[in-house]
Amino acid sequence: MSICVRNRRMVDPMHSRVELFAVIAFALAAGHAVAQANTEEGIAQYRQMLQEGNPAELWEARGEALFQQKRGPKQASLEQCDLGLGPGVVKGVYAQLPRYFKDVNQVQDVEARLVTCMVKLQGFSLDQATANHFSKPDQPSDMEALVTYIAAQSKGMKINVPLSNAREKEAYGIGERLFYRRAGPHDFSCATCHSESGKRIRLQELPNLTLTQEAQNIYGSWPAYRVSQGTVRTMQHRMYDCYWQMRHPQVDYPAEAVTALEVFMGRSANGGEVTAPTLKR
Repeated sequence: MSICVRNRRMVDPMHSRVELFAVIAFALAAGHAVAQANTEEGIAQYRQMLQEGNPAELWEARGEALFQQKRGPKQASLEQCDLGLGPGVVKGVYAQLPRYFKDVNQVQDVEARLVTCMVKLQGFSLDQATANHFSKPDQPSDMEALVTYIAAQSKGMKINVPLSNAREKEAYGIGERLFYRRAGPHDFSCATCHSESGKRIRLQELPNLTLTQEAQNIYGSWPAYRVSQGTVRTMQHRMYDCYWQMRHPQVDYPAEAVTALEVFMGRSANGGEVTAPTLKR
């Protein structure tokens, strides 16, 4: 091994190179940590400023009007819709969904339940009730408005997704399996992005939904107004978008698979607070 003499001290060039690389790596890591902290702080400030004038309030007001409006072949409103706490009760229901409904013998989330009520109470066909469930440019969704209104009536309440009967427990088990099931051309699962803290996609932090606190922070924040899309998005859309990003087969609407995932995530989030409708990038 070649050795040089400098300042009367024996120096190994390879050792010096390793030390230099270590110093550079440390500096880059420190710089990345500082940059990430600054980015997170900046995003938090940005969201706080926008939250003070959240456009979701407009969706909430439209949803309330739609809920009370007589529509469909039966010219009926949704005011007698049983969302889990009795016909016409809206306050607090979102915090306890999804749940089992005996009349359909299914576990339903708020969107699936609204579709049931639109068909049974208002006389819409299933195709009519599920049409335009997600907003498109210049074509706002009535469903997104209805969900925003209902969610807002649970704002500040504790999440309490029930697991009190066999169908709810079955849905939880299916949701858990789906959460960890790897599939698609990229061999992705929900857990690929959401079972480890500190992960990011570009500037977007990825919550670890296997941890109670992180699940509580995110689960109760949907529906949310998406600044980048100029509309409110519901939990069904959030799951639909995740499936699309993983390149899994497109899910139906409303999807039982999504409802099962909501039961699994909701149980992890129990005890957290409903903050919806919120505002996201």
